[in-house]
Amino acid sequence: MLTKLYKKMRLLKHKGREPYSSLYKLLGYYPDNVHLYEQAFLHKSSSVEGDDGRWLNNERLEFLGDAILDAIIADTIYKHFQNRKEGFLTNTRSKIVQRENLNRIAVQLGLNKMVRYSAKLNSHHNHLYGNALEALIGAIYLDQGYEVCYRFIEEKIIKKHMDLDGIARKEVNFKSALIEWSQKNKLEISFDLIESFIDNDGNPVFQTAITLTDFQIGVGIGYSKKESQQNAAKMAIKKLRNDKEFQQMIAEMKKKRQEEQEESLQEQEEDNTSTAIDEITDASLAITIEEED
Repeated sequence: MLTKLYKKMRLLKHKGREPYSSLYKLLGYYPDNVHLYEQAFLHKSSSVEGDDGRWLNNERLEFLGDAILDAIIADTIYKHFQNRKEGFLTNTRSKIVQRENLNRIAVQLGLNKMVRYSAKLNSHHNHLYGNALEALIGAIYLDQGYEVCYRFIEEKIIKKHMDLDGIARKEVNFKSALIEWSQKNKLEISFDLIESFIDNDGNPVFQTAITLTDFQIGVGIGYSKKESQQNAAKMAIKKLRNDKEFQQMIAEMKKKRQEEQEESLQEQEEDNTSTAIDEITDASLAITIEEED
């Protein structure tokens, strides 16, 4: 009782001050340990030294928040998508917690105005806002417990910024989808890194091209090889779906491949027939020789 009264008096004292005011608008409650939230918004590029000599940033909180977010999202989609199989649930969860999606939600929540990071760091490819969102979830868990954390994710993130059914239908892993298409149609594709360079901010940039036989069907640029491959695959899939001329070319390639396979099969059958005839002839010759003996 005394502990609750002390907390209430302390919070009333700081109620109108920063960062309590901003955190209240974001969270819907006043935090008990405001330092956890301050650390959640502290990128490693702006680490500060604590009283014990340790350098503080949001990486440890991000690790914790990532695990908690995974668990709560898993629980949410398990309840939302009745009777769906494990593969569907796993795929949907991965779409929800992917970096690009969390980064978008973090900006919509206003975390981009609260995160502290070095001015030298280019934020557009580091997903630091999405990472800060996970760190915030870790801070909420440590400060208020699992139930409050669950309520924050459900009320502030899922209901306001997520369309679970739309996300489930959304195609995200373009590279996997393209590889699956190539295997189904028995057409070989390759992902080739054609260029890498450093941009004006000192960040590595990669350019990937996708080749189908002798045709380049997609080119993508990204701040990692994986990102450039995804962007290239996205372009290729868009071309496969919307480019009528390209679709006709694919149809002709498949027809040609089928004709070659049929020709090869026919040649094999002729070889087998010829071999069988030779075997019969040899057998007849052997019988004739035995009769003569």
